[in-house]
Amino acid sequence: MALDAGIGGPDNDILTQLLLARGVAPDDLTRHAAPSLREFLPDPSAFLDMDLAAERLAQAILGGERITIYGDYDVDGATSAALLIDLLRQLGVAAEYYIPDRLLEGYGPSGEALVRLAEQGSSLVVTVDCGAMAFDALRQAREAGLDVIVVDHHKCAAEIPPAVALVNPNRLDESDLAASHGHLAAVGVAFLLAIALVRTLRSRDYFAGRQEPDLMRLLDLVALGTVADVAMLRGLNRAFVTQGLKIMARRQRIGMAALIDASRITRAPQSSDLGFALGPRINAGGRVGESTLGVRLLTTNDPDEAREIAAQLSALNDERRVIEAEVQEAAEAQIASMDNHSVQIFSGEGWHPGVIGIVAGRLKEKTGKPAFVIALDRETGLGKGSGRSITGVDLGAAVIAAKDAGLLKAGGGHAMAAGITIEPEHLRPFAEFLEQRLAAKIDAARANRVLELDLSIAPGGMVPDLVEVLEQAAPFGVGWPAPRIAVGPVRIVKADVVGSDHLRVIAAGDDGRSFKGIAFRAATSEMGQTLLHRSSGRRFHLSGRAKIDDWGNRPAVELHLDDAAFAD
Repeated sequence: MALDAGIGGPDNDILTQLLLARGVAPDDLTRHAAPSLREFLPDPSAFLDMDLAAERLAQAILGGERITIYGDYDVDGATSAALLIDLLRQLGVAAEYYIPDRLLEGYGPSGEALVRLAEQGSSLVVTVDCGAMAFDALRQAREAGLDVIVVDHHKCAAEIPPAVALVNPNRLDESDLAASHGHLAAVGVAFLLAIALVRTLRSRDYFAGRQEPDLMRLLDLVALGTVADVAMLRGLNRAFVTQGLKIMARRQRIGMAALIDASRITRAPQSSDLGFALGPRINAGGRVGESTLGVRLLTTNDPDEAREIAAQLSALNDERRVIEAEVQEAAEAQIASMDNHSVQIFSGEGWHPGVIGIVAGRLKEKTGKPAFVIALDRETGLGKGSGRSITGVDLGAAVIAAKDAGLLKAGGGHAMAAGITIEPEHLRPFAEFLEQRLAAKIDAARANRVLELDLSIAPGGMVPDLVEVLEQAAPFGVGWPAPRIAVGPVRIVKADVVGSDHLRVIAAGDDGRSFKGIAFRAATSEMGQTLLHRSSGRRFHLSGRAKIDDWGNRPAVELHLDDAAFAD
């Protein structure tokens, strides 16, 4: 079945249409069809302070200084830290690392920790995935004689914190070229710094008697951090993930291989695996366990240690799921009181701060509105909050504005996600501030929502060849969605609930062909209830993503449903 043979010539094949539908210009199809670093990588020197950061790192390496990598406790922070540690090891430098505890220290570098690192002998600290708004902490570091390089991607203020260098494409004073890469995760920015550092050392003849580091082997870390941090998979990020998945499939990194095995992935990893299997396990360490586990796993050279940490992270991830379900149930009980709110703010005493970001994402998907979930300390009332936004609504900028207005003790983020620390008496004023600032933008974004379809087929078209062709446009993620197809008309032969609120259906078409479908966490939704109670009778068009189901003797195609409509 030659699905990729289009009508009217090669410019009309399915892959071309998928690329065009995702905003690729007709004269730019070739490089997007097979994204490579050669085609998308910018000159790192285009970013402000990049050369300054590379020069200071080179100076530290040549001078034998003690270097510490200060990372965040999530996947982006862990992969960014692991990337620089791996690079420095290849350069002959045994770098230290410091990952703060989410519950005890909170997000970002603290002045106390930086001063302590200086007292322990570090003369240079590189913060990754944090630091862009750490004015007080960096000021304390400077007073202690500690140089700090900030490598970040979060929203910045107009004022620049007192660091030796701030490398961040989201600086407000960045050039247009650098700012166009504002969608990079911190690990992507760290990779650009790695290139700049090697180039600087090369100019100093550092490699006259030694081998240059293999930068390509770092791309498995870049791919994992990019996808797990829900960065936009456009341009350079698609090249990072495409090439990184190839590196990951070679299983050269001992810790990554152990993580893949612990996730029970037996084929070459795909982009979706990074977001739904590998990433959550790394995150579990920072959320409900030990914050250093992710970096330790990704930098170890001991297979036994790697298997042990990977198993520990899997157990913590199971624990995280239980905690998350409890917080989500408590938060969902508050939905009814928020029908008229554009930004939904959920709060509760004793909620685990390690899962609030995940729950905020779930509630955002459930309600179609930006959501904040705030865990209130039982003793002090101080709230730690995490927010998730919808496309077209910049939550990070709103949080920074709220902080500038005196409503938050701390806050920052990017367009789709943000974190806050808030006093209990400011909860209502913060909600009113967001409502006034974002309501019109949210209404516009919701009004413009459409269900975009890439292909409409009869049930007989649900064959493995179809998935193979659609996968040619991978990797998929935020900003580059997996193809959505419509299948129909069909009758629902069978519908039941499986697992935790998942809807399973068997649908049959007029052409005599049938296929399986599943809608995750949708059994109680309007769509789920409609399909459950109309298992015979009216016909439907079903929409979703076609996936290979290899359970059984022969691979088959199933539909991961996201919507349904009556066909008659």
